[in-house]
Amino acid sequence: MPHHTPLIATISVGLVLAFAFGLLAHRLKISPLVGYLMAGVAVGPFTPGFVADAELAAELAEIGVILLMFAVGLHFSLKDLMSVRNIAVPGAVVQIAVATLMGMALAWALGWSLQAGMVFGLALSVASTVVLTRALGERRLLETERGRIAVGWLVVEDLVMVVALVLLPVVGQISAGGSVSAGEVATILGITLAKVSAFVAVMLLVGRRVIPMIMHYVAHTGSRELFRLAVYALALGVAAGAASLFEVSFALGAFFAGMVMAESQLSQRATEEALPLRDAFAVLFFVSVGMLFDPKVLVEAPWAVLGTIAIIVLGKSAAAWMIVRAFGHPNGTAVTISASLAQIGEFSFILAGLGVSMKLLPEEGRDLVLAGAILSIFLNPFIFALAERRPARRYPKEEVAVAAPADASAMERVQEEIPGPGEQTATTLADHDVLIGYGRVGRIVGDGLLEAGRPVLVFDDREDSLERARAAGAEVIEGNAADPQVLALGNIAGARRLFVTVPEAFEAGQVVEQARALNPRLEIVARAHSDATVEHLSRLGANLAVMGEREIARRMLEAALPEDSELAAAEQAAGLLPVPRQAVAQTLDEALNRAPDRDAGPAPDRAANQTAG
Repeated sequence: MPHHTPLIATISVGLVLAFAFGLLAHRLKISPLVGYLMAGVAVGPFTPGFVADAELAAELAEIGVILLMFAVGLHFSLKDLMSVRNIAVPGAVVQIAVATLMGMALAWALGWSLQAGMVFGLALSVASTVVLTRALGERRLLETERGRIAVGWLVVEDLVMVVALVLLPVVGQISAGGSVSAGEVATILGITLAKVSAFVAVMLLVGRRVIPMIMHYVAHTGSRELFRLAVYALALGVAAGAASLFEVSFALGAFFAGMVMAESQLSQRATEEALPLRDAFAVLFFVSVGMLFDPKVLVEAPWAVLGTIAIIVLGKSAAAWMIVRAFGHPNGTAVTISASLAQIGEFSFILAGLGVSMKLLPEEGRDLVLAGAILSIFLNPFIFALAERRPARRYPKEEVAVAAPADASAMERVQEEIPGPGEQTATTLADHDVLIGYGRVGRIVGDGLLEAGRPVLVFDDREDSLERARAAGAEVIEGNAADPQVLALGNIAGARRLFVTVPEAFEAGQVVEQARALNPRLEIVARAHSDATVEHLSRLGANLAVMGEREIARRMLEAALPEDSELAAAEQAAGLLPVPRQAVAQTLDEALNRAPDRDAGPAPDRAANQTAG
């Protein structure tokens, strides 16, 4: 590998190995995150072969953290943050205190100083931004109450760590024999809090007006390239400005930038534009963490490693669980939050590195922090899997009304034990229409079905969409229907039709495949955006996959060629296959023709989605 291209080498080798190991991990039915970590170990300085540039990898990973927190902020409004302050603020502070004390106890047992124990304990108390949000995102929990509490908890942890990083030099000066008065400590702390408060005030008073205004101006240029660039420029620019001007973390700055942009109607589009780079750089984050791991520590200090892991995975999680339960939240919420926090990451590395550089923490302490981070991130998917196997809520068989399904064994399993994500109950509807997604397309379909007098059950993981569906008269279930535990609550075996309106092809395919397994006679209509998606959904069991572009072209031809013979010839020449007039298609057309157009989006988008169904 040429020595003068370290950036290219680090990105290319890191991503290639991450892909290979991630694919292997997926094949072995474990989280791809484990594969990414192993890729980092493979290109790290402690294993033979190619060694990537660790400093470059860390900086690339920081970009991933910025984009990730920006995307989280896009889904986390100020209202959400304030709604969980009563649990997030005291919970995070108490959990940090408990974890720090446990870390100090382990440090004392290892013969370290009080200052080393404090730094070590703080490093073990703060969870990884990337791991937590990635885990919640994979399980479609970010926009649930549990997700909001976990993210709010994480924001408070970040704020505490910002204060800790400012105070560490003072502790180092005291440890070195310098004299620092209590007044000087109070002054430093006051300045830090003032800077954080100033940043928040600027974002809420100025940013919430300026950022949406910029996004709307760029959107009206009609250039998707400029819009995408604006998203990245604002995310990275606000993060860098927050760090340089207010001395808060990049992650916290990006989070508030996203939260402010969420107030714009363009937030969904901004999220879609941020996804590709976010995912790529998030992978590089895990690779960079893996590069720091020296496997020798497992042999040289096994008991210390076990103690560190116990504090992170058991002690910290137990403290979080007890705190959440003490505040009156259900067990499911407590388990999710404790599993989310059972790992450490970015701030832990920063604290440990600063502690070693200031001679507050021995190098052994940094090695233990890195080992704890690697192993806790490795174990986190398994901890979540264990948490998700908690005893499910049981429902009487009569609560699940059904039409006799073809797959009786599948329905019997649903009747016997239906998992209850978020403590939700199974629907009692039968012979009903199930609507997956209540966005622009879903609302049109749902309104038409409700106006036709059909019982409708809506699945969505966004609270605002669920509120609109309830107001329209539909029954709702919060969660992502791609999760079989969530879908099981909808009595699919007793349903009449299933409408899949979500735009994501893989997610839609999961829903179609699972629904078809539960009810082979179910009529399924799905939304598609390409010929490949139509084929994919049809192969998985959809009766009809509606592609927007095809339907727009068909309606245009219908307007231009009213004669059936001319229309049929034109459709054949254009490659538009005849649409089978099945009962499901007829009902859908009738429902759409009666549906009022309540879409608040631009007129062209309304027309396209209305036609696409």
